[in-house]
Amino acid sequence: MTRIFFHKLLLFLMVFFSTAIFLCKSQCSSTSEFSNFASCQDLDVLNSALYWNYNISSNKVEIAFRQSGIYNYSTWIAWAINPTSIGMVGAQAFVAHPISDGRLIAYTSSITSRETILEKGKLSFPVYGVSAIYANNSIIIFATLMLNSRTTMVNHVWQRGPMSVDNVPSFHGYSKNNLRSYGTLNFLSGKTGTRGAERFMVMKKIHGGLNIIGWGIMLPLGVVIARYIKVFKTTDSAWFYIHVICQSLGYIVGVMGWTTGLNLGVQLSGFNQKVHGCIGISLFCLATIQIGLFLRPKELKFRKYWNIMHICIGYGTIILSIVNVFMGINILKPEKMWKEAYIIVLALLGTVAVLLEIGTACYLFFSRKTKNLETTDGASPFNS
Repeated sequence: MTRIFFHKLLLFLMVFFSTAIFLCKSQCSSTSEFSNFASCQDLDVLNSALYWNYNISSNKVEIAFRQSGIYNYSTWIAWAINPTSIGMVGAQAFVAHPISDGRLIAYTSSITSRETILEKGKLSFPVYGVSAIYANNSIIIFATLMLNSRTTMVNHVWQRGPMSVDNVPSFHGYSKNNLRSYGTLNFLSGKTGTRGAERFMVMKKIHGGLNIIGWGIMLPLGVVIARYIKVFKTTDSAWFYIHVICQSLGYIVGVMGWTTGLNLGVQLSGFNQKVHGCIGISLFCLATIQIGLFLRPKELKFRKYWNIMHICIGYGTIILSIVNVFMGINILKPEKMWKEAYIIVLALLGTVAVLLEIGTACYLFFSRKTKNLETTDGASPFNS
């Protein structure tokens, strides 16, 4: 009897504490605005929660989307379903923000571009009853939508950002929370997922890592090898093959990072970094030209012009690659260790380059001096 009593007591305590932890974690409000909703799910980031009623027979969904912690009223919020992909581009959005007279408006917006300013527009599915309120430092959007038949799982995305001086929604921030505000939602079971967000974070790290290694480290290292190692006669032609291997590997790794960046840009909601993208395309073109320039002309009269072009394009590529790596770090805002590690690597390469510059200058100076002495001794009448 005692053993059975303790088993029941243990089971009761487990259930009690599990329920208590769940209730402590839950932020779903039970105020009057949400009393008519049967389901609720706290979203992972941006202090957001979604409430809904799902009618399985008619595929009708009544939703209430809440973002709390809005102390600056000049803020827009949005919640959207993306029928075709993850992220904001292609999303069918419900938007709310204040207008010049202080009233809060709510409307729909079909997002077809990364440069959207959330213009009013019809969605790809029927919608009615769109409205919004501001209460208790929260903006809440209400709407009713009709899902396609047999659709219960959707990709959804939510976001917030500032209003411009022209009272138009401005681009949202690029903090970690802003870039992770999407996932999957099952209206029937209530389950949510972050596979899309996790995949995005992995792609972001892969993109940054490949570009730092390829464009930002391997290419500058290849230049250091070509400029300084070839001076020493003991290296013979080995420096050239090491240079070619280093540059080729840097090109391959850089192109892999570039292609992942293109894919990342498509999925990144609100992406508006044209300069970073244009520099990336320019890097790819210049590096491809450099690979072609490995086919050096044999005629000496053309070799001079080839050398000038090869050196100019090479140094231009290095400068652009370093600039674009820092731009990418500032855009995607990874952990500080990424930027600090890259700065340390550049500092080491720069230190090595300075030391080699001094070393090669001394080597050339003493080599010429030795050669001049040998020439003078050979021309002496005492040697005749």
